[in-house]
Amino acid sequence: MIFKSLYYLVNFFITIGEVTQRLIIFPFQILTRALTILIRRLKAIKVRLPLPEISLRVKYFITGSLVTLIIVFANNSYLFIKSLPSPSNIGKTNYPLSTHIYDRNGKLLYEIYHEQNRTPVSLKKLPNYVAQTTIAIEDKDFYRHNGIALFSGIFRAIKEMMIHKNLQGGSTITQQLVKAALLTPERTWERKIKEIILALWTERIYTKDQILEMYLNQVPYGGSAYGIEEAGKTYFGKSAKDLTLEQAALLAGLPQAPSLYSPYINPKAALERRNEVLEAMYKQGYIKESLNLKSQISNLEVIPPKTAIRAPHFVFYTKSQLESYFGISKVEEGGLKVYTTLDLDIQEQAEQILREKLDKINYLNVTNGAILVTRPSTGEILAMVGSKDYFEQPYGAFNVTTAQRQPGSSIKPIMYSLALQKGFTAATILDDSPVVFKIPGASPYQPVNYDGKYHGKIPLRYALGNSYNIPAVRTLEKVGVSDFIDYASKMGISTWQDKSRYGLSLTLGGGEVTMIDMAEAFGVLANNGYKLPESYFTKIENSNGQIIREYKPFKIKEIDSGISYIISDILSDNFARQWAFGPSSSLEIPGYKVAVKTGTTNDKRDNWTIGYTPDFLVVVWVGNNDNTAMNPYLTSGITGASPIWNRVMSYLLNNYSNGSKWYAKPDSVVEKTCYFGRREYFIKGTETKDRCSQEALATPTPKP
Repeated sequence: MIFKSLYYLVNFFITIGEVTQRLIIFPFQILTRALTILIRRLKAIKVRLPLPEISLRVKYFITGSLVTLIIVFANNSYLFIKSLPSPSNIGKTNYPLSTHIYDRNGKLLYEIYHEQNRTPVSLKKLPNYVAQTTIAIEDKDFYRHNGIALFSGIFRAIKEMMIHKNLQGGSTITQQLVKAALLTPERTWERKIKEIILALWTERIYTKDQILEMYLNQVPYGGSAYGIEEAGKTYFGKSAKDLTLEQAALLAGLPQAPSLYSPYINPKAALERRNEVLEAMYKQGYIKESLNLKSQISNLEVIPPKTAIRAPHFVFYTKSQLESYFGISKVEEGGLKVYTTLDLDIQEQAEQILREKLDKINYLNVTNGAILVTRPSTGEILAMVGSKDYFEQPYGAFNVTTAQRQPGSSIKPIMYSLALQKGFTAATILDDSPVVFKIPGASPYQPVNYDGKYHGKIPLRYALGNSYNIPAVRTLEKVGVSDFIDYASKMGISTWQDKSRYGLSLTLGGGEVTMIDMAEAFGVLANNGYKLPESYFTKIENSNGQIIREYKPFKIKEIDSGISYIISDILSDNFARQWAFGPSSSLEIPGYKVAVKTGTTNDKRDNWTIGYTPDFLVVVWVGNNDNTAMNPYLTSGITGASPIWNRVMSYLLNNYSNGSKWYAKPDSVVEKTCYFGRREYFIKGTETKDRCSQEALATPTPKP
């Protein structure tokens, strides 16, 4: 035992000497050499300088620096050395603490890394390419360095981050091993120095193959799978020795960011990451070009996840948000307690409604759907159902609420609210007659209405209520596509980045959005013109029970409350929409006033319904994850998503609402009698701008 301790101590001091050589003496050697070259060149051009004085000052600087370092080291070295764990403890200590995710009422949704399923496997029993995939993507110089790759590692990290936007770090496999096995996840210079010392120390104790074997048995691959053996069983149902090249490449790409590259959460990113590993193997000579190309076009196939989890789409959305804020290590190993905004009772009811309703319309070739429930006044997410069944292959784990889909006509209220801001009123007469827009460099654009008819002169209220396309396109032409994009972005739409991609069809759903963004944008209308970002947590505690983050709603005034009030009134006006939807559609909830809008894309690939009250906002989408078209019977926009929306909203209003509450009329809104004695609302000062013409209620004319 004494000899073993002495052996470790000797190796430690050798390591300290090596670190000193690399981090202290070597830079001074470079400095001295640079000064020597500079002095020689100055002599060559006969420049007179007090060279002895410069040399003396350099010597004083070096001496003073070394003395200072020695004094500091003498005072702190004992405590620093004492705090260093021994590499002999790799695999024995530093197991992470599990993070718990709860709903808003304290019900457990998921426990991250509660158990570490770890089955050691010998490197000799694995195919060569299992180790090669990891080396290729994590540390191509693994067999050539002595534990750290100071310059190449830093340059690699900077290049990957700046050029390729990858999350690849500058640490070697040895550094990653000691960091995961022996150190805390904190990001400090002290921890980094410890990591470097321990990496060099580890390389003196173990062989390269031993280090690589420990790494493969130690690192997390996502969920409770620690080590390559359990990762193989988790994702492919097989032992690591039976993995194919493509499967090994997928697993090798996971440790850098298990959630980001998870084939369950983000299959597209997982496939891209796998192919990145394969490309690295080819460039480093591990595989031939033909095998690289063949492997990259192979399908990504994993077995369904087997884990106890509630509200899985929301849980992994939360996990991703946590990782963005705290970092992966803190989430996976920090023992956080996350109290989310989700209400599990509402969540489970929404899941059940979605399954039941989709089963009834399966004959319309509608196989999937998604539901998002928020509280407009706070931005809290109350329910997130990302698909019909999270565990259904191949698309169940894909979260539609965060995916980009075309919104159809459900985007129109956002555009019309901009029109009100630019001087339009709910009584402004719009023209629903044939029109062709000539677009430079493109084919002429001729919008049509879903019913194949034209409706003549019609007030804005009825154009929006019945979702007529032609008046919406004419209005967008007047308010401007560029201004609409800027306005929608301010309201919460984050996906319209390249303005050159969009034209007048944008108001009919020609630009992809996410359900999360639509909830935020409609939330401005539902919250009297104030915007609140969607929130997933109420509070977060550390492992000691201290609150380290607490949600405090912060609202921003985006539009006049009068505009949101008028748009909400139009969307809740069952009389105004009856030409298109009839007097008794699924958009109506007896006993309650609810604002609601539908949307269906022309190709019938997306069908939406979005509705809200002061208490709740519900977004529903139905379609197919493989992007195939649904049955044309969905043309009306109330066959697919609307019945689901109606049941969810009815459940919320009947069980959680304080009665049929509606918005109080803002001081900026005035009322005027129009249309056969019906009232109309105006922003104060615009009530005399548009006359309330009765000619707008003419009978629709068929398309010629």
